[in-house]
Amino acid sequence: MTHWRTITRPVAGTVKVAINGALRQDWTLDDAIGLVTFTTAPASGAIVTAGFEFDVPVRFDTDSVRVQASTFAAGEVPSVPVIEVRA
Repeated sequence: MTHWRTITRPVAGTVKVAINGALRQDWTLDDAIGLVTFTTAPASGAIVTAGFEFDVPVRFDTDSVRVQASTFAAGEVPSVPVIEVRA
């Protein structure tokens, strides 16, 4: 099964781009929108791949978080539920 996801927030400095399996350096990244632009376009039919870290915007899924005070000045938060924010 294939899942396609549009990546809009790649982490700058982590992006690697390859054409037909060969790493390339002749591209720029607009990390605000996730757009890679090649200095010279790849040949027709070339396979372009990329690897990178990316951020996912989220919001809290609850109005409160339960905190347990285990010891003085130390607390424990068992879970903080979040939901992905989709534009």
